[in-house]
Amino acid sequence: MSRDVSAASGASSAARARMNIGQVLDQLRPDFPGITIPKIRFLEDKGLIKPERTPAGYRKFSHDDVERLRYVLRMQRDHYLPLKVIGEHLDAIDRGLEPPPIDPVVPTVPRVALAADGLPSPASFTRRDHVRLSRRELVKIAGITEDLLAELEQFGLITPRAGTGHYDTDALVIAQTARELADFGFEPRHLRAFKTAADREVGLVEQVVAPQKRGRDAAAKARAEETVSEIAALSVRLHATLVKTGLRSP
Repeated sequence: MSRDVSAASGASSAARARMNIGQVLDQLRPDFPGITIPKIRFLEDKGLIKPERTPAGYRKFSHDDVERLRYVLRMQRDHYLPLKVIGEHLDAIDRGLEPPPIDPVVPTVPRVALAADGLPSPASFTRRDHVRLSRRELVKIAGITEDLLAELEQFGLITPRAGTGHYDTDALVIAQTARELADFGFEPRHLRAFKTAADREVGLVEQVVAPQKRGRDAAAKARAEETVSEIAALSVRLHATLVKTGLRSP
């Protein structure tokens, strides 16, 4: 009898050690405010986590599952690694190997994640940072004048965040790039053509992923965001290569 009670007690403890998806969110949100249930389900669909399922189909997460999620989210947020690479890291860990070393994280304005060939990777399109620059800070860090910033805004190349008036990392990159192009005689009115071309590419990408966004699956939104980032990276690669090829033509 005592053995049965002990076994039942052990099973009860194991059950208590398992968390539902809401409890997992409570543990992760202090460090990852943007985490959502669809995001967790999406990572499960990608095979990065494998929570247990009850007979009724509910997910039950162990402490190891939560730590695995932390690793995935940290690699995405701090190192901009694509999910495929993160999956390779986890596979190495599962097999008792050490994942490849990661560059140390230093407190600085986040850099755009670049692929090995110097082009933006899919991770750069999903990057979200909390950098908020005032107008004065943007002008100073980017090394531009107030007049140049005003012109960039006039032609729709830079827009402050709605409701805050602050500028983000993307605005900083655009401002710095515009400053460097100005050294070759490019004015903001010339850069409007780049914005028009980018808007067309955005429209095409959104058209392709629209069916995924309409899906009823709870993880459809997360899958659509991942698809957008991958298509965007491929689009930029194609655009850059076509420009390079065109400039090589006799």
